[in-house]
Amino acid sequence: MATVVEMSPTSEQSEFVLGTPVNKKTPALKVPSLCSMRYGIAFVTHFCNFTLLAQNSIVSITMVAMVNNTDHPPHLNSSTEQLPAGLSGDQHEASKHLPIKGTGYGGQFALWQRWAPPNERSRLCTIALSGMILGIFTVLLVGGIISEAFGWPFVFYSFGGGGVLCSLLWFIVIYDDPVSHPWISGPEREYILSSLNQQLSSEEQPLPIKAMLKSLPLWSMCLCTMTHQWLVNTFIIYTPTYISSVFKVNIRDNGFLSSLPFIVAWVLGILGGWLADFLLSKNFRLITVRKFITILGNAPPAALVAALPYIQSSYITTIIFLTISCGLCPLCQAGIYINALDIAPRYASLLMGTSRGLAHSSAVLVPIVAGFFLSQDSEFGWRNFFFVVFAVNLLGLIIYLVFGKADVQEWARERKLTRL
Repeated sequence: MATVVEMSPTSEQSEFVLGTPVNKKTPALKVPSLCSMRYGIAFVTHFCNFTLLAQNSIVSITMVAMVNNTDHPPHLNSSTEQLPAGLSGDQHEASKHLPIKGTGYGGQFALWQRWAPPNERSRLCTIALSGMILGIFTVLLVGGIISEAFGWPFVFYSFGGGGVLCSLLWFIVIYDDPVSHPWISGPEREYILSSLNQQLSSEEQPLPIKAMLKSLPLWSMCLCTMTHQWLVNTFIIYTPTYISSVFKVNIRDNGFLSSLPFIVAWVLGILGGWLADFLLSKNFRLITVRKFITILGNAPPAALVAALPYIQSSYITTIIFLTISCGLCPLCQAGIYINALDIAPRYASLLMGTSRGLAHSSAVLVPIVAGFFLSQDSEFGWRNFFFVVFAVNLLGLIIYLVFGKADVQEWARERKLTRL
């Protein structure tokens, strides 16, 4: 596949982008799309995110085996036969370590700041970010099987080895920008640089910390990311436990049932990026697209989760609700999760790292809140916990809908420094 790009002949002069002259008066070029370096980088980032979140999610599927194996050393695999209705204190402690890898996500947005043309930004970012969902799916699908067959340590060995391979691939393929990449084609390099020539500069700019702290669009983005991640962590940590406590299935069956929503989420997450770029190509406003996609990824999933306690009598309906709600969540990858590239492209890496770091604090808060409700009342604990998830999500969404923006903020624009 190839994209035909016509450069506008607005000036005879060349502009310098990332230190390289880009001629604005350029004839129409055939630029490869799927078989291109920028999409190759997106797929490499996809698999790196796969290993990051797979290693993160290992705890949720192996914590039962680890805890019970400590109590009963002679029976290495017998502890994996069934999950308990709720998490023990040791399991809560284990799940609190989930945010450790959160810092690995922000740095990749420095790539898209310099590699993603605005008209392809949604799809490139969602291809990369969807690797996280594929990691959860794979762990839930095969984690229990590996644990039963070889013991829980082999789950860590398998996905840890995959992480090493992805790291090597990253060092070989990934470069800071199109200018420094040795394998990129000339037309693709010029296409990317020309599309970003209004957003990037080779000059260093001081970090406008005070203006950032006063920015309501930035705060609304961070808060909505955190509340949405609250919902995502509920799926990651408690989907196996909920299915086990309600329907009493063993961990092997639980792995297949728990992984089903995440394969749907993986597909819809990628399609969400194409949907966002399609709407932009139809001249929808950027902020309209971002908020519309964010609504789809927040409101219906949270509402379906809140409805789960009322359909416990129906096994099939519960699985359908879980699958739909989890499947719709990744649509936010083309909404709130890449909003930093819209409002402050030159600081996108810093802002995304900060917002994701704050968002992953929910991986600590979710087990605490869930433990409070599930330990007090086994009958209504799940209902109250899911209501809290719904309320938290709705709060973050409303704040983003009111204060969210998609235009480059004044504090993120290039400032001309003059010397007397």
